Amino acid sequence: MEGTRHSVGMAVLSAFAARLGVADRWRGDKHVSGEVIVSEVHTGVVLLRPRLLMNINGVSVAKAAAKYQIKPEDIVLVHDELDKPLGKISIKRGGSARGHNGVRSCIDCLQTDVMPRLRVGIGRPAGKTSVERHVLGRFASEEKKVLDSVLVQSVDLLLSELFLLDSQKESPSSPAGGRNAASSRKEKKCSASLAADSAAQS
Repeated sequence: MEGTRHSVGMAVLSAFAARLGVADRWRGDKHVSGEVIVSEVHTGVVLLRPRLLMNINGVSVAKAAAKYQIKPEDIVLVHDELDKPLGKISIKRGGSARGHNGVRSCIDCLQTDVMPRLRVGIGRPAGKTSVERHVLGRFASEEKKVLDSVLVQSVDLLLSELFLLDSQKESPSSPAGGRNAASSRKEKKCSASLAADSAAQS
């Protein structure tokens, strides 16, 4: 559900698309079960918003990776993080899903856990509020003020991460084939980077 804490990854990708000037370029793609932007502004970047339930959204990410020939290590997952308070973001380089079902689905479908993740804090519920109710709830007015700043910082960090991935592809130590000229996050007979929301619909 868009506009909830659980869909903060979607909000980050929307803000990212706006920063690139391609916010009106989202197109549904039934072959990847999601909405996609292939950016010509930031060459080699593909944005994906899965349209599957969170627990199976790895299917969408894997389909997109196959279609655009993007390696798992060039996929950046963007997702909400309960264990970080609202206002805190970080990059996690591979490893376990840490209880996030959307990330777990991506790991299962891609058969690897090497994907870097942009973790966007939403904090844990206060009092007796259940986790489910908390993540599916909308941000309060005061939280929305913080969220605006979080989106700006998240886009900055995502751009830095994609720049880092590009640098690694172009370095002498890059595997044969390296990065050619392509579309990111899913390569099109070339190396690319995919930025995808791993929370998707709940």
